[in-house]
Amino acid sequence: MPAVRPPEPRPGPHPDPAPDTAAGPGGTLPPPGPFRPAFWRSPLRGPWFTALLGTVLLAGLPLMLLTGLLSYAAYNPDLPGNDTTPGKGLLGFYLFSWPTDPHWLYRLNQGVHVTLGVALVPVVLAKLWSVLPRLFAWPPLRSARHALERASTLLLVGSALFEFATGILNMQLFYVFPGSFYALHFYGAWVFLAALAVHLATRVGKLRRGLHDRGMDELRATEPAPPTITRRGAAALVGAGSLGLVAVTAGQSIGGPLRRTALLAPHGGADPGEGPNGFQINKTAAALGIEPADIGERWRLVVRAGSGPRTVFTRAELLALPQHTAALPIACVEGWSTDDQMWRGVRLADLAALVGAGESDGVFAESAQQKGAFRAASLRANQVHDPRSLLALHVNGAVLSRDHGYPARIIVPANPGVHNTKWVTRLTFGELP
Repeated sequence: MPAVRPPEPRPGPHPDPAPDTAAGPGGTLPPPGPFRPAFWRSPLRGPWFTALLGTVLLAGLPLMLLTGLLSYAAYNPDLPGNDTTPGKGLLGFYLFSWPTDPHWLYRLNQGVHVTLGVALVPVVLAKLWSVLPRLFAWPPLRSARHALERASTLLLVGSALFEFATGILNMQLFYVFPGSFYALHFYGAWVFLAALAVHLATRVGKLRRGLHDRGMDELRATEPAPPTITRRGAAALVGAGSLGLVAVTAGQSIGGPLRRTALLAPHGGADPGEGPNGFQINKTAAALGIEPADIGERWRLVVRAGSGPRTVFTRAELLALPQHTAALPIACVEGWSTDDQMWRGVRLADLAALVGAGESDGVFAESAQQKGAFRAASLRANQVHDPRSLLALHVNGAVLSRDHGYPARIIVPANPGVHNTKWVTRLTFGELP
């Protein structure tokens, strides 16, 4: 069956132009400006262009939402110290114990989530532009169904812009919004999901007809201006914009030589320099208030199980314990990740056994960090007892640098980067909710 070719826009008036002075369905004359059909003159707007953009979003947005919700689950937000999202209630129904296999799971999840989100920005903006006349429909409300459609559209547009804006700002470590990014982005995602479900329920039939350039005639210009580009050309331009954004984003997750192409990777962290510790960091020790005395000769690690007796270790005593290695990346919510680094240190499971913790015990890790979020984090039992989960003392054959967590830091497979606590001073093993 031959493919349906979209019609090329033709200059000149629409066969059935709606006069600028015609009354709307409600019998009232629309006010001047964008409420009148003749205000919108672009010949590109129409059912096919809008439906094509909608189809792309229908394929991409669910995956972006899924990976975003999985990212939230990876934080084990129901554990002490991990959740900055109060009152999530039923919205947390899907949460589960985040696995440690495969060890690159969080790296893949965030790479897809952030890269796809950036790639969809031109499509979202083009889609909003294509349906802009509909936002100025007159009269504003024609029926209960029309009111529901417009309310869902308002929530959909508002939540989409909010989610994309906060996500991109977080990606660049630029926190100009009030409150926690995690809470705002989490609630925004659920508003967007609800609005999208209602929108699809009321518009999916029009989407199918639009791909055959039928329906949604209110989007056609009644007095179109002469075209300067075809609709297919405009669609190709949007696609090229998306591919260009992928090209300057994806390298931060893929790694290797492509890392140099990641122009949109976060640039707020310090340069880690060369050598064994020369891989990305978000925040330096100095930026987080780590003083030399906090991690100097007086540094001690306190380990205990519940309210049991404390065991105190110097760094030298930790080095005297059996040492193990694990090749693991660091992956962060902003979308960037490192390649696998070779970590060496004491297994968390060995430390748990030394203080009498059980197989079902998780751990609450505390840092010498004095300011900023994530000064402490909880790990589930499955994370503690994975043989690759370490209290790392070395990386790539060298002592940890100060910015990478010296004297000791947590490293756990498939764990969000901020939960691989640096400058660890206390580990408390015990039953976690």
